[in-house]
Amino acid sequence: MVTVKKRMGSSRAERALYISLAFLSLLLVATLSAQAPKTEGKAGIVRQLSEVRFPAGEGPDCLQFFLENGDMKTGPSTAIMKAKPTCVVPPHYHTAEEQLIIVKGNVSTGMEGMKDAVLGPGGFAMMPSKAPHWFTCTAKEECLMFVTFDRAYDIVWIKPDK
Repeated sequence: MVTVKKRMGSSRAERALYISLAFLSLLLVATLSAQAPKTEGKAGIVRQLSEVRFPAGEGPDCLQFFLENGDMKTGPSTAIMKAKPTCVVPPHYHTAEEQLIIVKGNVSTGMEGMKDAVLGPGGFAMMPSKAPHWFTCTAKEECLMFVTFDRAYDIVWIKPDK
């Protein structure tokens, strides 16, 4: 009888162990799936720079803007900008926060309350919402920049004081 009791006891312990392991496995799967990024049926984008066709923009004639990702009218977006040498983008601001990364050329950029700085490839600038800013492509060749906006895009040009 002792043997039978031990057998029944170990059988209960084994069942409890299996149930616990099954529960932990389900919990792990649920946790990992909850942390997985949601793509919402969105397709990825892979594009060479040589495939980008820059249309004319709504800003200065020397600046072209190509939307890489997102919807500028409704939410966050990423674009690439191409500026001709000596292109000046006068003071303006956006409701969205803007982030700028220089890919090619030298860009003199400034923001209200800060000194202007010349940024080369890899240079980064972040302009907070509604912060007046400006830039000039100071390179002898075109300047290329990636720009991101954290919400819908707008632009407000600041008229100089007379």
